[in-house]
Amino acid sequence: MLSIKHLYLKYTREFYALYDINMEIADGERVAFVGADNSGKTSLLRVISKLEKPTKGEVYLKDRPLKKINFFSDLSAGYVPVSPVFMENKTVYENFKYILNERKVPAAEIENKINEAVIEFSLEKIKDEKICNLSVEEKYILSLIRLSFRKLDFLMIDNIFENLSEFYIEIIEEILQKLLLPSTTLIVATTDEKIAERFCKRNIYFKSGSIVSLNEYNSAEN
Repeated sequence: MLSIKHLYLKYTREFYALYDINMEIADGERVAFVGADNSGKTSLLRVISKLEKPTKGEVYLKDRPLKKINFFSDLSAGYVPVSPVFMENKTVYENFKYILNERKVPAAEIENKINEAVIEFSLEKIKDEKICNLSVEEKYILSLIRLSFRKLDFLMIDNIFENLSEFYIEIIEEILQKLLLPSTTLIVATTDEKIAERFCKRNIYFKSGSIVSLNEYNSAEN
């Protein structure tokens, strides 16, 4: 269960990126954060991912305060941002090896895990390619494949779908089918309700840093 109570995030004295956010998302739910750019979706994902510290309010994951949770040892959470984060001058193989070392995977298992991922996701042609030579679409795909090395409790995906072709969306859809367990909670931030409908079962609508009803969202759009 993800539970958020009276959450605020203030970047300046006058501007709230998030204003009085309240929500509950059950384990295994597939939920879309839907809203225009700068409506608060990404800010909330960054708070849940512990990349931003809220100004006020509480976030609980599985009944534990977020601030007391270690994502390495307590819960497994993955976050795919709009700007993928890699060691750009290292190869795909080297990036995978680095993350497995960070996760304290025994050295004897690392090579096997990487080889299994290369075969399962057909990465033979790019495993020795430097990340800086890959397209952003390939980086999104690798961001998700990199998460396949562990069982995920939470997966959060930011606005990555809006500029993708159907070809790449289908590839990501196939990867998600392999990544997501029945117990994995998925949150997708998007401006596109068609993407929300495709990947999620419930929508939460955002406007100007606040959660709004569908009617309020539609009136704002019109």
